[in-house]
Amino acid sequence: MIRFDDLSLFVRTAALGSFSAAAREANLLPGQASAAIKRLERELDLRLFVRSTRALRLTTEGEQYLGTARDVLDTLHAGRERLRAADGPLTGVLRVAAPSDLGRNALLPWLTEFRAAHPALVLRLFLSDQVTDVFRDPVDVAFRLGRFDDARYVTLPLAPANRRVLVASPAYLAARGRPQTLDDLRQHDGLLYTLGGRTHDQWAFEVDGRRQVVPMRAALLSDDAEITRRWAVAGQGIAYKSWLDVCDDVRDARLELLFPQHGESVPLHLVCPHRKQFSPAIRQLHALLQPRFEALTARLPAG
Repeated sequence: MIRFDDLSLFVRTAALGSFSAAAREANLLPGQASAAIKRLERELDLRLFVRSTRALRLTTEGEQYLGTARDVLDTLHAGRERLRAADGPLTGVLRVAAPSDLGRNALLPWLTEFRAAHPALVLRLFLSDQVTDVFRDPVDVAFRLGRFDDARYVTLPLAPANRRVLVASPAYLAARGRPQTLDDLRQHDGLLYTLGGRTHDQWAFEVDGRRQVVPMRAALLSDDAEITRRWAVAGQGIAYKSWLDVCDDVRDARLELLFPQHGESVPLHLVCPHRKQFSPAIRQLHALLQPRFEALTARLPAG
């Protein structure tokens, strides 16, 4: 008889490409994960992986069986969540990934409030500016900025009207002057962030239905997007940030908007690999957050 724990280890090993990584995730020894896969192979009477000292890859049969294994686990997960929903209280573990600045500035108090309302739920929050792979990484749902054309994703909108805005502190503008055109930005200090080894120094704007790109001179760079906001508040230069990250700073006059009519669209969504993973916890989290994010974007000046 096939064990569901073995099936789950097979799916995670295929995603991670490593017995050791799958074992660590499941709090097992590597030998236990390997034994589980061998047990599954005996039950199926086929080989799922090609093993070598340097690599682990799926066999043709393993690739074919992977979809079936995922469907079985999804069906079990969905059934369990329906039972939980019928019982009322949210339980289990909800693993959430979010960008660092959005997580710290907006989500942290709201997620804390959500957890307090559901004390039987364990909430794990992963903050990173690296884009989470919801198919590979051990998360249930991710907050994503931008547009998604990949049909594999299922998204729940949170802030469809969100966009990037240019901001600088009153002290910086008093010292360096306020740019009068987008091209004037070239003469100013850009507060830039790097992601995946790439520096985002080409700032794109929507102007009269056309895309205009302004190359920026870097004054300061960081691989943490939250740091660029702090530098802007400290008067170190101009930042180009999601409105959701800086709206409180603008409201409290720590930052001022430049060219508020221009800015690249970056809608915010909750993202899962497919609809079967929208558990009651995710649906209730979305119901809590959507009106709050929409209230924040309602303060955004018209573009």
